[in-house]
Amino acid sequence: MKAEVSQVIDRSVSTVFQFYAHDHVRNHPRWDRMMELEQLTEGPIGVGAIIRRRNTHFGDPVEGTMEVVEFEENHAFGARIHDGDTETLGRMVCEPLGADRTRIVISVDMPWLTDPAASERLKTMIQGTADNIKALIEAET
Repeated sequence: MKAEVSQVIDRSVSTVFQFYAHDHVRNHPRWDRMMELEQLTEGPIGVGAIIRRRNTHFGDPVEGTMEVVEFEENHAFGARIHDGDTETLGRMVCEPLGADRTRIVISVDMPWLTDPAASERLKTMIQGTADNIKALIEAET
């Protein structure tokens, strides 16, 4: 199952990308309180970085990892996520809308999720994530 949402943030692409990608481990649990993250690899976030996850979105905690598979400065951040025995692909793209406005597009591909009724819930959850990111960035930068 695939879902995609977008949100316009009244900040520059570089500000948005810094918050979302460079500071992902620190900020992700702030926009999604059901997630705990810890970077396992040394150095800055980039392709090949491995992050431990603890996810409580679907009830009981699920331990997993995410590997950064795409990192294009001020443009795209993608990760392959393993929670338990599932694999999810997540991606965020920044689109400049002028000097101080950025559209983020967040897409998630969960091939293991096949229940059609879950589609709208997934999209609502991801839109909530995008809304939280906007609120945090605009309040703090």
